[in-house]
Amino acid sequence: MIYPAYIHKDKRSAWGATLPDFPGCFAAADALDDLPAAVQEAVEVYFEGEAMDVPAPTAPDALPRGKAYTGGQWLLVDIDVARVNPRAVRLNVSLPENLLQRIDAYARTHGATRSGFLAEAARRAMADNERAA
Repeated sequence: MIYPAYIHKDKRSAWGATLPDFPGCFAAADALDDLPAAVQEAVEVYFEGEAMDVPAPTAPDALPRGKAYTGGQWLLVDIDVARVNPRAVRLNVSLPENLLQRIDAYARTHGATRSGFLAEAARRAMADNERAA
């Protein structure tokens, strides 16, 4: 689906994107070409573990205006909402106890949950595999 993103770049900073259809969801990238992928990732993280419906995109004639939206420009970004799955599914897996302890310790020191860590590790492994293919 095509969603509006308000993009801006201040001096000595990365490109930033504000997504009005996803309150509190922001993305950033050093290069403008990398911003759409950063937006996709930000939206996926926004929904991770949350029970929310995916909103319809704001129509271009209804885009927010005002002081918060000056100095930048609107960009329409194609967000693959099929990759957004707000509904968590419980599963039962078996892991060696010492590995589970290491996962929990790592997740805890990085401000994550066990489930969040395992989901991110799986995503990264699959993305690495796709890049290598």
